Amino acid sequence: MVQKLDWLRRFLATLLGFILFGVVGVLMKIRLYPYTSDFPNNSPEKQLEARRLVARIWRFFVRYLQVSGVLEVEYHGFERLGRPGQLVLANHPSLLDVVLIFSREPRFNCIVKKDLLHNPAMKSPILACGFLPNSESEELLEQAHRVLCEQPLLLFPEGTRTGWDAVVKLHRGAVSIGLRSAKVITPLLIKMTPPNFKKGQPWYRIPARRIRYELIVGEDIDPRLWLAEKPLPIASRRLNAYLEDYFNSHSASTESIR
Repeated sequence: MVQKLDWLRRFLATLLGFILFGVVGVLMKIRLYPYTSDFPNNSPEKQLEARRLVARIWRFFVRYLQVSGVLEVEYHGFERLGRPGQLVLANHPSLLDVVLIFSREPRFNCIVKKDLLHNPAMKSPILACGFLPNSESEELLEQAHRVLCEQPLLLFPEGTRTGWDAVVKLHRGAVSIGLRSAKVITPLLIKMTPPNFKKGQPWYRIPARRIRYELIVGEDIDPRLWLAEKPLPIASRRLNAYLEDYFNSHSASTESIR
């Protein structure tokens, strides 16, 4: 009986959370208008101001999810994030990964899925913060290079959320950006137990117990060391394999959800 009541409480809290995120996301259009009205000519300083504003709003949302018992989250090593020229590569187990990261560290620029520009709750934050839609073009490589000259950059190299099999498969283009343009590459491991908020999963299919996240910053990788002996294509292939092994060997188990 206690377990059923706990499940019902988290079910209702999840429902309210989705409603809250959508409503606040639409209202953010008004609050972020001073930043989106200048797009794409808003300055890096103005973009950073918008990111800090968005981070405060998302921090409130994450706090709601914690207090309501939907999830708990622990951050490890985040004091080492946010350095200019730092490319952070993160695995992507759930819908909330970007929100969890930016609620804690707002200095990142980010490469995001182009389809998110059609999401009314996400379009204004993307434009105001100056995030880069993933066009998979040479222009994106040039944009990422310019960003990494002065800002940290967050990228999810899987390109989409990790599947139910929990196997992380990275696109080599993300590693190539790091080897070409980053001063340092830092992996960010996101553990989630039990798995939830997966691609194509209905919101109401929640697990039998509270979700637990751990966001763990890994050791820095120096691109110069990987390029010292091998040309870019070989170095990119080897670093990609290294990171895939890193994420897969540290990932949480794939528990089934209710």
